[in-house]
Order: sequence, then C-alpha cells, then structure tokens
Amino acid sequence: MSKQFWLVLLVIAAILGGVLVVTNHNRNAGAPATNAKPTEHIEGNPGKSIVLIEYGDYQCPICGEFYPAVKQVVATYNGSIGFQFRELPLTQIHNNAFAAARAAEAAGLQGKYFEMHDLLYENQNAWSKSSDPQLQFNAYAARLGLNLPKFKQDYASEQVNNAINADIAAFNKTGDEMATPTFYLDGKKLDNSKLFDASSHPSVAAFSQLIQAEIDRKTGSHTNL
Repeated sequence: MSKQFWLVLLVIAAILGGVLVVTNHNRNAGAPATNAKPTEHIEGNPGKSIVLIEYGDYQCPICGEFYPAVKQVVATYNGSIGFQFRELPLTQIHNNAFAAARAAEAAGLQGKYFEMHDLLYENQNAWSKSSDPQLQFNAYAARLGLNLPKFKQDYASEQVNNAINADIAAFNKTGDEMATPTFYLDGKKLDNSKLFDASSHPSVAAFSQLIQAEIDRKTGSHTNL
C-alpha cells in the first residue's frame, strides 16, 4: 500500500481520537472537583426504603412541566415514599440554572429548601430570562421569611457552590446522559418517555403506577391510599 494511503488512515484516526476526547470532555465538563457530599434534600417519608430521586434543573422547561405532576404524586404517596431532589444545572444551555440552584441551597441552610424549590418552579418564567435573577431570588427569600442577609451570604458561599458541584459529580458517576429531569426509583432510572400521557403531558397516573408497583413489590401487598 502507498505511503499516501497510510497517511490518510493516520489522519482519520487522529480525527476520530479527537472526537472521542471532545465527547468525553463535554460529558465531564459539569463535574468540578469537590470533597463535599451530595445533598440530601428529602420530603415525604424519608424513613421509608422507597425513594424517588429527581436530578433537575430549575431553568429547564421540561422540569417545569414535570413539577406539578411530581408534587401531586409525592403528596399522594407522602407516607409511603421519600422524594429527593438533587441539583443538575445544565449551564451550557441555561444561563441562570446554577444561580437558581444556589438560591435553593441557600434557602435550605435555613430549613426552607423545598419552599424555595416550589417558588422557583412556580415562577420559572419570571426569573429564567432575567439578567439579574438574584433580585427575584431575594424577593422569594423575603416571602419565605428567611434571614435575608444570611441568605445573600450563603447564596454566594463556597459551601453552596460545593454542594451543587457534589450533586453534579454524583450524577456523572451514574454514567447516564446528562439530561433533565432524570428520575430514579429505588436506584432504577425511569424512562421519561413512559411518564407522559396521550396529550404529551407528564402523567400522574404513570408515576403512580410505577411507584405503586414498587410498593407492592417490597411489601407484598397492595397499599390503600
């Protein structure tokens, strides 16, 4: 074979190698090094062995669509499961996502994580395109009766930053594609395509069916809600 042929092969191999490096770099770009532990924000019944985990992005429109359905399901199964939310801000496409995660984590340091979580999703359109979303976040903190100077200090703190990065790192360890929302029921990733109804809306019934099946599997009997 000619030297030109081998040269072409080497160039192709180099290009493919470069693609793999770029792909791996992008996959891990959201996993800054930190010694912090992943967050443990849980509502419902944390003492139960059945846990629904959502890795979410507060600026993600699909997460916003899922929010009412998830909230209803968690309320329905309040005594039977725990619901855990972890931060997965997709900063490459949502420029205010990390800031919103900061607001939630800062509120959590005053015992109001899920209260801020709810306000962020319920008012997603109000702050998501803002050039300075912290102004809205401060207003939400005041509405929740938080100590505002402490909230502002925590919002900008390394502690909050590390907590978010720890969640991102924990997600990357799953090996799953970085996308939001991503749900795990007792460690098993749920197929989002099966969580919509015929009208392409997040389905409370679909969530309920999966959760009820897991409860039945673990208890050996049907739970009466």
